[in-house]
Amino acid sequence: MIFRQLFEPVSSTYTYLLGCEQTGQALLIDAVLPTWQRDLAEINKLGLKLAYTVDTHIHADHITAARKLKQEAGSRIAHPALDQLACADDALEDSKPFHLGSVTLLPLHTPGHTDNHFAYAVAGRVLTGDALLIDGCGRTDFQNGDAPTLYHSVRDKLFRLAEDTLVYPAHDYQGRRVSSIGQEKTRNPRLGGDKPLAEFVEIMANLKLAYPKFIDYAVPGNRECGQCPAGVPDDLQQYCEQIRVSQQG
Repeated sequence: MIFRQLFEPVSSTYTYLLGCEQTGQALLIDAVLPTWQRDLAEINKLGLKLAYTVDTHIHADHITAARKLKQEAGSRIAHPALDQLACADDALEDSKPFHLGSVTLLPLHTPGHTDNHFAYAVAGRVLTGDALLIDGCGRTDFQNGDAPTLYHSVRDKLFRLAEDTLVYPAHDYQGRRVSSIGQEKTRNPRLGGDKPLAEFVEIMANLKLAYPKFIDYAVPGNRECGQCPAGVPDDLQQYCEQIRVSQQG
């Protein structure tokens, strides 16, 4: 399997490129609208053809590139069935493998950050979206998020994977790229060790995070598989427009 981790700096999002060497097909997980051309260039450089885009959840901090990539590359959109998106071509279900040539994704329903959040296990890795971050986790105060639900998603599902499973999150804000299930089980300050549920709930209730500045545009846009809505203010246009210079992880 070909695997690449790509970074979008405006929203600090990791996009994951998975390719099948046998069929020459590729899929992108959590592609971001401003970097769609970079992602296609990387796929072409590897001699692959984009077959699918997949998202871990309805994002609140960026617009998915799924619709744009479908228009430009003819790729299909696979998305968790629970969100019931009319624009999705294929529905992903919990624990039902999704195959692309020799690449097999195992969707894992991991709600709590959002109600319909999914992680994807593949070839000794787990792409955890916002459910489990390196030394952290996603917030639980919007989009039907729920702290007890996230606690059980991580500890009862993700932490039961093999400890040497590599953890690739959807975001990191400190330049970290990869962790492992064993590491997060041991030292994650919110969810690791013997952290009781009540303490985790208290931690999440006292984060005092600011209201996400792009959420009012991102959520409706992502329910349309990546349609940047009208009326985006000038200071937020960078979330919709192509980034001229983008870091690549």
